[in-house]
Amino acid sequence: MTGHFLAAQNDPSAGPAAEATRLPPANIEAEQALLGAILTNNRVLEKVGDFLRPAHFSHPAHGAIYEACVTLTERGHLANPVTLAPYLDHRTELEEVGGARYLAQLVNAVVTIINAEDYGTLVHDLFLRRELIALGSDLVNDAFEADLDSSAVDQIEGAERKLFDLATTGQTEGGLKSFKDSLIGAIDMAEKAHKREGQLAGVPSLLVDLDKKLGGLHDSDLLILAGRPSMGKTALATTIAFNAATFFRQEAQAGEPSKAVAFFSLEMSAEQLATRILSERAEVSSHRLRTGELANEDFDRVLQVATQLHSIPLFIDDTPALSVGAMRTRCRRLARSHGGGGNGLGLIVVDYLQLLQGGKGERSENRVQEVSAITRGLKALAKELNVPVMALSQLSRQVESRDDKRPQLSDLRESGSIEQDADVVMFVFREQYYLERAEPLRKPDETDDRYQERHLSWIKRCEDAYNKAEVIIAKQRHGPIGSVSLFFDGNYTRFGNLQGGEPPPDL
Repeated sequence: MTGHFLAAQNDPSAGPAAEATRLPPANIEAEQALLGAILTNNRVLEKVGDFLRPAHFSHPAHGAIYEACVTLTERGHLANPVTLAPYLDHRTELEEVGGARYLAQLVNAVVTIINAEDYGTLVHDLFLRRELIALGSDLVNDAFEADLDSSAVDQIEGAERKLFDLATTGQTEGGLKSFKDSLIGAIDMAEKAHKREGQLAGVPSLLVDLDKKLGGLHDSDLLILAGRPSMGKTALATTIAFNAATFFRQEAQAGEPSKAVAFFSLEMSAEQLATRILSERAEVSSHRLRTGELANEDFDRVLQVATQLHSIPLFIDDTPALSVGAMRTRCRRLARSHGGGGNGLGLIVVDYLQLLQGGKGERSENRVQEVSAITRGLKALAKELNVPVMALSQLSRQVESRDDKRPQLSDLRESGSIEQDADVVMFVFREQYYLERAEPLRKPDETDDRYQERHLSWIKRCEDAYNKAEVIIAKQRHGPIGSVSLFFDGNYTRFGNLQGGEPPPDL
């Protein structure tokens, strides 16, 4: 048997006939040399076992032999022609090459095992080339088919996802790490936190009390930000995303690698989100901004703020009913394209989790199962890209039936999967919202003094809660739980640092 990389050269003058005879790339000699080396010394598997699979071999017999070798060694047995023969005698793939005698031929043909890892790398590389050819053929065939459930954009995203999965197939960086290497990484993180202003290891939200509690937003973490409607989930998420993007811009100006924030807004359009940010920063009502009811000085301030904000590395995707797979594809694309270093993504925000769609194979009649698949996908995305992922979530209505409206973990919709997969679970709570809608009514037979006392008590509580919000950290893998208070301005739906009940100077 002889090997070949390409059976026919890509000769433009050869015509369609030559194209039809072109065979997929393979190298039979490299496969034989690798298998012979494994049969001679099973320790060769330690060098190639992390990335090489039976399906990577071009010849079915070679894949069957490699699979048997792996199975035997995993059971603690020796893999050689004698021990493999009983397992392979009945395999039709081996009959084509001479049966069990072929195993002895592989061993006898071995010259050296020193280059075994190189042979394994070559076998894997040629497998990827064959997969690329198959992927290209599938892409062409899919494009010719008119499928109402799959648009051209869906096919492009699917092709990107398959290409990325193919690019990461067999990568060995996810293997076991020595404690020494892990310890070095931990020290590097601690050193960065020590040198950084604010003593944070993660991405700062620039909300001082929240950052102190969380230590910033940590890479590979899934953070859930939940709350009832009108509590300000989107406003807080927008504030955090904008502040993180501002921080990344400052870091880039200081010579650090450039990073971006990806904001997936499944509920609001990109223009609405941009209008909200512009309203917050220019201190102009978003309603007046939308209707054009602006004085000249207000419009000038809006233009000035817009000029300052245009370079913020914040990217918004407002595609409705986006799937986790499509979101993963777009995040990978942004990570590759932004900053030029291949790791140009610093934070992902999803507004909100219940509006995401599971993949085609993950959609289920049971919504709880589908949400479980979505949260697992988000957590996998956070680990895969090594960035914090913040996903907003709705709460069930049972909050409204309690006297104490503060949310609990059990209030999360489909709470089992969300609570389990999340590294941090936070709730936004504004007592002012409930107090303003609970003005006490005079009870029958109640005296004036008693009613006035209750009414004054209600006014006092409203004053104490005015322009205040609470972020309840109900779960945190890396630190303490508890609550932090933030400033909230309902006129511009913005959050800030609370300083004696007044807005901070920079707002």
